Amino acid sequence: MIGKDIHLFACDLWKINRSITGEGVRQTLASIKAHLPKMEIKSIPTGTTVFDWTVPEEWLVNSAYIVTPDGKRICDFSKNNLHLVGYSTGYEGYMSLIKLQEHLYSLPDQPDAVPYITSYYEKRWGFCLTQNERDNLKEGNYKVLIDSKFFRGELNYGELILPGNSQEEIFISTYICHPSMANNELSGPCVVTFLAKWLLKQKHRKYTYRIIFVPETIGSIGYLSLNHKQMKKNIKAGFNVTCVGDNRSYSYIPSRNGNTLSDAVAKHVLRWMDPDFNEYSWTDRGSDERQYCSPGIDLPVVSIMRTKHGEYPEYHTSLDDLTNVVTPAGLDGGYWALRHSIEILEKNERYKVEVLCEPQLGKRGLYPTLSTKDPDDKVKLMMDLISYCDGEHTLLQIADKIKTPCWETYEILEKLKKHSLLTKC
Repeated sequence: MIGKDIHLFACDLWKINRSITGEGVRQTLASIKAHLPKMEIKSIPTGTTVFDWTVPEEWLVNSAYIVTPDGKRICDFSKNNLHLVGYSTGYEGYMSLIKLQEHLYSLPDQPDAVPYITSYYEKRWGFCLTQNERDNLKEGNYKVLIDSKFFRGELNYGELILPGNSQEEIFISTYICHPSMANNELSGPCVVTFLAKWLLKQKHRKYTYRIIFVPETIGSIGYLSLNHKQMKKNIKAGFNVTCVGDNRSYSYIPSRNGNTLSDAVAKHVLRWMDPDFNEYSWTDRGSDERQYCSPGIDLPVVSIMRTKHGEYPEYHTSLDDLTNVVTPAGLDGGYWALRHSIEILEKNERYKVEVLCEPQLGKRGLYPTLSTKDPDDKVKLMMDLISYCDGEHTLLQIADKIKTPCWETYEILEKLKKHSLLTKC
C-alpha cells in the first residue's frame, strides 16, 4: 500500500514551520526535491506586483512563548508551531492577564484544540492555546516574548515539468504554506510527490505535466501572473490537491465551468471509488481552485479530496494530526483517486472497430482465455466496449455508457489492439 510510504514522508515534514514565505517553505521544497530531483525551486522577490496582490516580506521566528506569573512557560512555539499566530510581529514585555487576553485565541467549542490563526496582511501579534489552558490562566503579570522579524526576501515555489508526446498539459497543484496540520496541508504535497514519482517512471506520456508546489493563494496568484498565458493555451485538465489524507469520505469541487474534461473524469472516478461521495458546488470552493478558475483565467481545474476542508471537526486545529485524522489508508485512497484520474486522461482516446458486425473472438483466443473468475461477464464487457468503438465515443464516454470503471477496460483494450480489432482515431 503506497499510503504507508506517503504517511512516512508526511511524518518527516510534520515539524517544519511552514508559512507563505520563509525558511520552512524552502525546507519543505528541499525535502520534496530529494524525491523529485528534476523539480526546480523558483522564487518571486518581495514587493513584486502579481495581479492585484504584492508578494509580502519573509517572516522569520526564532522563538516565542509566554511566561505565567508562577514562572511556567506556555504557548511555546518550539513545542508546537501553531501556538504563534502566523506572521506575528516581534514583541517583548510584561502585561496583565486582562491585556494579554486581547492577544489570545482559543476554541470554546473544542476545548482541547489549539486553533490555527494567521494575520498575513495586517501587522499584529498573538498566541493560540486550548480553551482548557486559557480557562486556567491566573491573574497576574505575564511575560511575553516573540523574537520574530520581517525582511525583504522572496516567495518560493516548486515547479516540475514532465514533457509528453503532446504540448497539451495536465496541471497538478498543491500548497505548502501551513504548519503542523495533516489533512489540510501535508496530505496534498505528500500525495502529489508520490504521484509525480509514478509519472516519472512512465516511459510514454501522452500529455506534458505541469506540477507545482506553491504557498496557497499568494503562491498560485504569483505563479499565474508569470505563466497564465501559456497555461490557458496548453492546459487540457487540472487538479487542485488538498485534504486527501483522511479515511472518512471522498469529495469533489467542480470547476467554475462545471462541464470540463476534468469534471467528467473526477465524477467518473469517485462514482466508482465511493458511490456516496460528496459533490459540492462551485460556491463551496475554498482553496486555489478560486484562482485557477477565476474569470479571465478559466482553467479546467477541479478538486478531488477525501473530506473537504472545513467539513471535518479537526480542520485548522492541532487535532488535524497524522494519527487520528490522516492515515496510511486515507492517503492511499487519495493517491488512487488522483492516479485513476490521470490514467483515464492518458488513455482517453477514440477507437474504431476494424471489422463489420461482431468479431469472431474464438479464433483469436479471446473468448475463453481471459483470466477472470467469470469469463462470460468479461466477454460481455468486451463486446459492450466494442459496440461503442465507432470512432466518435471516447473511452471515458464508453465506460460511462456501459457502466463500468474506466480502469476495468484497459486490459481488454490492449488485447483488442493486439489482435488488430481496434485502431485509434
